[in-house]
Amino acid sequence: MDINKLVKKCQKNNREAQSKLFHLYKDVLFALSLKYCKNYDEAEDNLQDAFITIFKKIHQYNFKGSFEGWIKRITINKAIDKYKKTPFLDVKLDENKITDTTIDPEMVKFSLNELLALIQELPDRYRLVFSLYELDNYSHKEIAEMLNISEGTSKSNLHRAKVILKTKIMSNTNCLKKIAISNGQ
Repeated sequence: MDINKLVKKCQKNNREAQSKLFHLYKDVLFALSLKYCKNYDEAEDNLQDAFITIFKKIHQYNFKGSFEGWIKRITINKAIDKYKKTPFLDVKLDENKITDTTIDPEMVKFSLNELLALIQELPDRYRLVFSLYELDNYSHKEIAEMLNISEGTSKSNLHRAKVILKTKIMSNTNCLKKIAISNGQ
């Protein structure tokens, strides 16, 4: 079925069309929710909240631009809204204390699920900024506006997220090397 026809039926509160739309996009939006939420359960809650908002506001979609982009933005905003209640510290990054956050990809063998789990362990503010910047290509200016923080705070939170992730990745990599060595590999 043509997506525009499906959306028009949803705008008329057609339950069958809403079900089709849900099943068409639930996996994409759930994967997106996982990037912004702490865990699986929270991502499921976010997915449900996003679809409630999508169906409440679907009459506002004007068929200009990508429908998928429109619903992804709603899903991201739903996840962010949960964390806006917790105040962000407005901290500037001290340029003299910048730590190298690069990792040699040859040294590290992690699955996508393992990396996602590490990202989900980040403190809320770091996870949100990291996901927005690194995974969804938002600029620091856009992130600052979305999260009501300064651009400097966005940059600082991104850097701190990378430092934490590098530490966790290198720690896990070193543990794996020790296990391999102790097993005679």
